[in-house]
Amino acid sequence: MFNKFLREKKSSAAILTIIRLYLGYSWFTAGLHKLTGGFDAAGFLKGVTANPVKGPDGALVYGWYVEFLNSFALPNVDVFNFIVPWGETLIGLGLLLGCLTTAAMFFGLVMNFSFFMAGTVSHNPTDIFLGFIILTAGYNAGRFGLDRWVVPFIRKTAKTHNRENKLVA
Repeated sequence: MFNKFLREKKSSAAILTIIRLYLGYSWFTAGLHKLTGGFDAAGFLKGVTANPVKGPDGALVYGWYVEFLNSFALPNVDVFNFIVPWGETLIGLGLLLGCLTTAAMFFGLVMNFSFFMAGTVSHNPTDIFLGFIILTAGYNAGRFGLDRWVVPFIRKTAKTHNRENKLVA
């Protein structure tokens, strides 16, 4: 019942728009500050790997993630110096404009969980909770945004493309 309300009702679309704009502003400003402020992930990554998240027994909670950061992220920090600020900015833009909202929120949640596993609690739990609401709502979260036109266009284009492929095959 709640899922149907989130996914279909215009009244929920209005509430979702407020949540979407809040999250979009947060993502966009975070990314923009990194783009204009000379962001370098190396210090953060070194700090995370030197002081990883540990459980009450002192054992690593996300040992596989620390290994990923040590073996892939740190050696390729230049890639992350590009991906993180641009990713945050584009996620924010997608949410603010309501354009490809579901995709933007999915990638926002991937980044939230990445920061969370690195030990950065901050506002990540709240963002994850609100992000799941947006993701669950799907198209309705972008109903009062560009998705109103973009999603039907993509569906129509994909349907036309599929018909053309079936005729050729």
